[in-house]
Amino acid sequence: MFLENLLTDPLFFCRAVVIVVLSISLHELAHGYAAVWQGDDTPQVRGHMTLNPVVHMGLPAILLLCVAGFSWGQMPVDPSKFRSKRWGDLLVSAAGPMANLVLAIAAIFAIKFVTLFDTSGIISLQFFGMVAQLNLMLFIFNLLPVPPLDGFHVFTSFFPSFKVVGQGYFGLFLLVILFVSPVGESLGALTSMIVSGLVG
Repeated sequence: MFLENLLTDPLFFCRAVVIVVLSISLHELAHGYAAVWQGDDTPQVRGHMTLNPVVHMGLPAILLLCVAGFSWGQMPVDPSKFRSKRWGDLLVSAAGPMANLVLAIAAIFAIKFVTLFDTSGIISLQFFGMVAQLNLMLFIFNLLPVPPLDGFHVFTSFFPSFKVVGQGYFGLFLLVILFVSPVGESLGALTSMIVSGLVG
């Protein structure tokens, strides 16, 4: 159970929770800005254009993150208002994972900066390493073509006939399988290897 880290490694626990909460909030905000750019005012009307993580995630999701180590967020949008009926959903859906990719890349550059100028006494390499790895995990995971993940919306923008798969509980069933399968550990190992390779 992830909560055990609070007793065994409280620094890791606090860092992980803070990074994931901020990363999910920025992920959802990216969806919101993309939706507004596409002509949808729903995120503004619903009060979601904020950095407040409780608005994006809700207390149950934040508590589950602290206890079990996984969570979720939500940005209300109305695809019928998108300026581009063909590509609007793709652009808005892709914006969230792209925000995580940008955060991962920024963290890797920060690590490079710390290493190059020997400022490790001021800036934590471990912290930015966690930022890079967790955001790379969020980027890859959210692009999986499984409903209701962003990757499913991106996939069905190219293959609309598969949208029917997202109806009902089939997508949630697949999502549960992903959570209980070794995919999480494999994804963690993959992203750790990628970040380690990039930072040298």
